[in-house]
Amino acid sequence: MSSAADPACIFCKIIEGKIPSRKVHEDEELLVFHDIHPWAPVHFLMVPKAHVPSLAQVGPEHEALLGRMLTLAPKLALQEGCRPYPDGGYRVVINTGAEGGQEVRHLHVHVMGGPRPWLKG
Repeated sequence: MSSAADPACIFCKIIEGKIPSRKVHEDEELLVFHDIHPWAPVHFLMVPKAHVPSLAQVGPEHEALLGRMLTLAPKLALQEGCRPYPDGGYRVVINTGAEGGQEVRHLHVHVMGGPRPWLKG
């Protein structure tokens, strides 16, 4: 599953500790940190430590990782201040490719929530 880190990738540099971040969660496979340009009151990124360029490059070997990310998102959203379902909630977004709005070529999941209106979305 692991791909070598990309020395030019900003998320790989954050994972390696070369660039500081405000961590939300870290384990063997994932680093979760606050977005530096949040679109919503709660906005964090879930990033696999393995360098996977985008959702377009995932395969069967990534199924468990993606499942873990989506299972962890609700817990972390509540932990970071989102109100519970159904009155509260959050948005989970994976931008893929240039036309999909992906700015960093390292798979990442945006989790955004909190009172609306948001800056974007």
